Amino acid sequence: MNSHLALLLIIIPAAAASAALCVLLRPLLVRYALARPNARSSHTQPTPQGGGIAVLAGAFLALILALLLLPLPTAARADLVWVMAAATALAVVGAWDDIRPLPAATRLVLQALCVGIVLFCAAPELRLFPDLMPLGLERGLALIAGLWFVNLANFMDGIDWITVAGIAPLAGALALAGASGVLDPASGLLAAALFGGIIGFAPFNKPVARLFLGDVGSLPLGLLSAYLLYRLAGTGALTAALILPLYHVADSTITLFRRLARGEKVWEAHRSHFYQQATVNGFSVREVVMQVALLNLALIALAGLSVAVPALWQQLICLALAAMLTGLLLRRFASKRIRP
Repeated sequence: MNSHLALLLIIIPAAAASAALCVLLRPLLVRYALARPNARSSHTQPTPQGGGIAVLAGAFLALILALLLLPLPTAARADLVWVMAAATALAVVGAWDDIRPLPAATRLVLQALCVGIVLFCAAPELRLFPDLMPLGLERGLALIAGLWFVNLANFMDGIDWITVAGIAPLAGALALAGASGVLDPASGLLAAALFGGIIGFAPFNKPVARLFLGDVGSLPLGLLSAYLLYRLAGTGALTAALILPLYHVADSTITLFRRLARGEKVWEAHRSHFYQQATVNGFSVREVVMQVALLNLALIALAGLSVAVPALWQQLICLALAAMLTGLLLRRFASKRIRP
């Protein structure tokens, strides 16, 4: 089967299933999982959370269908099963935390276990720096990086459509990478399913949102994105894997270090991310997410260029341009908007 046709056969049912589940689950979520505004919230009306259940279920239903219909190596199938199992377990942790908040230490340990399942069961053979560091050190750093990505995806889910603007372009680009042979086919199918699930959820989360992802969605989305980027880096496209999520990584990491410097409790909710500052500084939510989405499209182009030009100096130029564009947007968000 044509690889691009296979993507459509995953994206369309994933989007349809996700949208249908959003409709079916919303009345239940209104009753049992209502997020009420507080001092740190960006929304002003009580809004149901838990839309991540629909995103994950829609994506995995489509992916299971693909596993039944498409020829894939046994090892690749096993990897996808492990990834789905870990993401589902992390969704359960997120749902638990949505309904009855967990202590920060407990939450972190459970997240680390889920990241470890992906790292040691779904990608046991993957090495990024075999000549530079021992296996134990690389695995430890990968575990920390995966844990951070899971949490930054959660931290960045603070206004309507921001996760759609961040994860959908990333998943779409990785799905195309799988279809073109840059990424392994199984990871490409997972990316396509993730893209479809998010697209199906997007109409319900558009400003003003009728449904939030909740931790049940943002945590496993972070895990799946981290796994796909790890797979991409393992092909030798490390620069591309660094460029693609750069806005989300930069915003969350800089914000974390700023809060640490101020002596704040970093595990508590807040409104100091750059994208949140932008809404205070005169940007509408739609303006913020559109600019983040446009930046992510530019990052996709630079990531693709870094894959096409293997020379180190050319890749460094791509990375520098990506950092510059990201820095300019962060600076724009941190500044008061001057209206004509």
